[in-house]
Amino acid sequence: MKLTLERTAFLKSLGHVQSVVERRNTIPILSNLRMTASAEGLGLNATDMDLEITESIPATVSQPGATTAPAHTLYDIVRKLPDGSQVELSHEGGDGPLVLRAGRSRFQLACLPVDDFPVMSPGDFSHSFVLPAADLRALIDRTRFAISTEETRYYLNGIFLHATEAAGQPVLRAVATDGHRLACVEIPLPEGAAGMPAVIVPRKTVTELRKLVEETGMVVNVSLSEHKIRFAFDDVCLISKLIDGKFPDYERVIPTDNDKILEVARQPFAQATDRVAAISTEKSRAIKVAVAAGTLTLSASSPEAGSAVEEIEASYGATPLEIGFNARYLLDILDQVKGDAVRLHLADSSSPTVLRDAADASAVYVLMPMRV
Repeated sequence: MKLTLERTAFLKSLGHVQSVVERRNTIPILSNLRMTASAEGLGLNATDMDLEITESIPATVSQPGATTAPAHTLYDIVRKLPDGSQVELSHEGGDGPLVLRAGRSRFQLACLPVDDFPVMSPGDFSHSFVLPAADLRALIDRTRFAISTEETRYYLNGIFLHATEAAGQPVLRAVATDGHRLACVEIPLPEGAAGMPAVIVPRKTVTELRKLVEETGMVVNVSLSEHKIRFAFDDVCLISKLIDGKFPDYERVIPTDNDKILEVARQPFAQATDRVAAISTEKSRAIKVAVAAGTLTLSASSPEAGSAVEEIEASYGATPLEIGFNARYLLDILDQVKGDAVRLHLADSSSPTVLRDAADASAVYVLMPMRV
């Protein structure tokens, strides 16, 4: 195998594929990425057995071939090469090293047999549809903060993606919850997604996908079955196993009869919450929210740090109410509200609160109260 390619393009693709590779591996070959040189250019491939990424890069190939190389070491080397460098890669085959040359630099990297590299069988995908990259970014950004990190409730360790109906219209809905807060976002159902299986996309897949779609303005081709999902766009293909579990009936925890409506400007609310929470020393960052006609008062206190109170204007016409929230959870939700105002639907101090963007009905957030 022998080829030459441009350092910037190589680094960008290496950055994508090496982040799938786990830092600690009991199976040595999983620390490597597979490199395949052909007339089309250089193909890079990495996997952790649950998630597989393939990316192709333009390259001048003088001798086709394939090998594997340590992913993180190769990435570190290319990252430290001068910008604008031409990188030459060569491998004589067999047990020989991968030789990397750039300018006056020369590196030899130990390789493992390419035949040992595992390949995920994609299987048959029952449904395929196309999503604009901007829509996919929005679905991920507005829900992923609520993904649970608690491994015992593994079925909450991802985003629940399914086709359903809202106000008589078919929609594609993404839901995430950790039991303390819930995020539910929907977009019009793409053509081809009707009847798709309801799937749970794992947290790591969501994280890697979000990094990949950051830079693309193109559409993303999504294919899925009951056990796997594939995202393909530009020169990248990501295939992931799905979480094998049943997502809870989230609609039961979204209150429908919260009759006290509070509307407040999002930015002043978020800034005041952040300031007041600074005084709260415990991990939960508990704050108290007191609402009365025309005002919202935020407060927090701790025996070590003292106390804080801040009052902001709000639109509220129901009976006065006090409720406690985890400030970090509240700020996570406020970060995803894009409009100028946020609407809180309250019931009492011990019931879940529903938060909505006053200008956008496509997202619903639920936040559990805290004792303060």
